[in-house]
Amino acid sequence: MPNIIGLGFDATDIDRIEATIARYGDRFLQRIFTAGEIAYCTHRRVPAIHFAGRFAAKEAAMKALGTGHSQGVLWCDIEVVRHGGPPHLRFHGGAGHRLTAIGGQSSLLTITHSDELAMAQVLILGG
Repeated sequence: MPNIIGLGFDATDIDRIEATIARYGDRFLQRIFTAGEIAYCTHRRVPAIHFAGRFAAKEAAMKALGTGHSQGVLWCDIEVVRHGGPPHLRFHGGAGHRLTAIGGQSSLLTITHSDELAMAQVLILGG
């Protein structure tokens, strides 16, 4: 049975993400999100909600990894993917190395939002 070896939660203000996108545009998007995430979110009716949810998921994942935005873990190293089911995480680069270093074998992700906040929780599971 898997053990929980990391837990992270984050709440992100949707209006703040929307304002940041309006101010910095592609520079912000490409620094924080992968090409796949950008494509997914920009094709939604209200992209800011989905960008905020993914931002919260990345923050929660960094907390679950125990690094925050440090120790070689970059924003684009954590990717939220969704293919016809619930969203899940892919860990690349520094985040992938950290996942392995702490004994992580998989993760669970949940994302939700209200009118103002996008929230995400991440569990890192090990053997």
